This record gives sequence, C-alpha cells and structure tokens, in this order.
Amino acid sequence: MADARERLSVVLVDDDAAVRDALALTLSLRGYRARIFASAEDLLDVVDASWEGCVVADLRMPGLSGLELVARLAERGIALPVVIITAHGDVASARAAFRLNAVDFLEKPFDDDELCAAVDAAFARESARLAARDGRAASERALAALSPREREIARMVASGMRNPAIAEQLSISPRTVEVHKARAMDKLGVKGLDELIRLIGPPA
Repeated sequence: MADARERLSVVLVDDDAAVRDALALTLSLRGYRARIFASAEDLLDVVDASWEGCVVADLRMPGLSGLELVARLAERGIALPVVIITAHGDVASARAAFRLNAVDFLEKPFDDDELCAAVDAAFARESARLAARDGRAASERALAALSPREREIARMVASGMRNPAIAEQLSISPRTVEVHKARAMDKLGVKGLDELIRLIGPPA
C-alpha cells in the first residue's frame, strides 16, 4: 500500500479540531497525505471528481452529517470511498453507512491500526476504481485510432456477429470484413475475441 500512500490523499472531515489534528498526525506518521476540513460544507465547496483518495468523515457534525456528505458526493458523481467515524455509533447508523457503500464504520475511540486498516481498504477500492477508469481511457484512445469501418466491424465482432452476417449487414464481402477485422485487432493489440471483448466491452 506504500504506492497508494504516495499518490492518494486522505480527506479528513471532523468538526472537532483536536480530533482532526490527532488523526492528521497519526496518518502523517504512517506515511499518508491528509487534507483537513472542519465541515462537510467546507469540503463540498472545493471537492471535484478529479480528487483521488478517500474520505474519513465524522458521523455527527453541525450542518451536514457524515452520511449526508456521502450522499452529496454520490449525487455529484464523486466516487471517493468513505470511512465513517463516530463517538455515537448504533446499528441503524452503521447500516445506513454501508447502504451508502461506506468502506468502514469506526466507533471512537479506535486505535491507530484500525484507522490505517480502514484507510488501506478504502485506498484498495480507490486504486481499483482508478485502474478501471484508466483502462477505459486506454480503450477509448485505442478505438479512436481505428478507421470508422474498422471500429464498426470491431464492435460487431465483439457483439458476437460472424463475418458472413457482418458482410450481409454492411453489404460488403466476407473477405473485406476479414481484412478490416484483422487490421482493427492488430491496431488494438488483441489476438482473439476474448481480448477484443475485454477491450471494447461485452455486447449491450
């Protein structure tokens, strides 16, 4: 998890300054980078979808609660994983947090290892999300390098259509289909249908 600690940030949101400072110090000593906010509203004023890392937010705060913060982030399409912390934990709140896809729900007082384990779990989820996003971007760049006909045929092949059916639909010869298919797969760097489907995506 060392690489993740270097490139991802922990966004701390807690209205208690002493708690914020203590958590920030703990994370800093363990090699994490932290951004600190005194309220959900302060975070929402500046956060956007380009941020990478996770959020550690107190459950009960003046103004928006930690759970309301999770909902607001989701409404904006901001997919940062969230860890909820609280001194007032109950089963209903924990269930609500996990329904909102929180990574963990920590009851104060928790120890440093519990906090770091929760953050590492959140970073693992974030790393998977970023890898998927980067993979999609790479696929889009690869597809953009194809000619319109190559892209069209590649998508039809990935959907499961065979050369004769593609040829009939496009009013071209099966041989022409094969030529475009071979060129597309060469440009995309794939060797078979499984790889093509993984790159382009399964049929809708």
